[in-house]
Amino acid sequence: MGSSLNTVTSSAPVTKSGMANFAIFLLTAFTQTLFAMESVKTESEAVAAIDDEGSLVELAAPANRIISLAPSLTELIYAAGAGDKLVGVIAYSNYPEAAKSLPVVGQHDMLDMERILALRPDLVVAWLSGNPRASVRRLRELGLNVYIAEPRNLESIPSHMERLAILAGSESIAKPAAENFRSRLRALDHRYRNKAAVRTFYQVWDNPLISAGGNELINDIISLCGGENIFSDIDRVAPKVSMEAVLVRNPMVIIASGMDIERPEWLDDWKNWPAVNAVANNMLFFVPPDLVQRHTPRALQGAEIICSQIDLARSIPAGTSN
Repeated sequence: MGSSLNTVTSSAPVTKSGMANFAIFLLTAFTQTLFAMESVKTESEAVAAIDDEGSLVELAAPANRIISLAPSLTELIYAAGAGDKLVGVIAYSNYPEAAKSLPVVGQHDMLDMERILALRPDLVVAWLSGNPRASVRRLRELGLNVYIAEPRNLESIPSHMERLAILAGSESIAKPAAENFRSRLRALDHRYRNKAAVRTFYQVWDNPLISAGGNELINDIISLCGGENIFSDIDRVAPKVSMEAVLVRNPMVIIASGMDIERPEWLDDWKNWPAVNAVANNMLFFVPPDLVQRHTPRALQGAEIICSQIDLARSIPAGTSN
């Protein structure tokens, strides 16, 4: 730099255009230096987020190798814009399509610890109520960074998208996606929540007869739609219920999910009980389970379907139900 300045201040004549070009050169060099410094800072900048255990998860830099331990968490990571950083997933991580090609690190309740370690993750996203606590604890003992997630309702979904994006450095993608989710959720809430209540029975399975309790995503969706989950008083996940209990509570709508994308045949077994309002008025419906039983952005698709199904029951003329 010194020799350059000496040249400029020598006895040789200097034109105004020459000085202007030199000033531009200095400004450009200074800007490029700042940009380079900022790039280094960004790449090495520490990130942190609080998980659902209340623990502060801190990383020296945004995660580049992530493992997901639940299908719903796999979806959330993609929704947060970090799907390209996934190096391993749990079985049944089937959405989006790209997730199907990723290495599988076991079942949600039986983790392949050796496979997880071999993939060298810098972040593991675990499911609070679904993964074995001992296994998650062991991952931490082995020095892995673990973020614990337990999405419980619709409002928690965009929050997790944002927190995961912080840890993965994909906030520019997650932020507008989360805001879009909240906007659609508000629209559904405004349209349906305060409509006339509709007694609703959600059936997960037929034998044993399994429903949804009051502390589940399904209950949240039914409430959003202005429905009344007939088993909302049960504070358990996927409670077993009796046929007699369903008949006594006499739902106006029965919605079944089953285990795959096809309408379960056992839904029609309710036709053997014509005294039930839902049967008398042909209010027997199906919704794909992945749309309402996973805490992901697709839950809003499921909510839109269920809201329209429940709304049909409101169109039944008075006096045609029991």
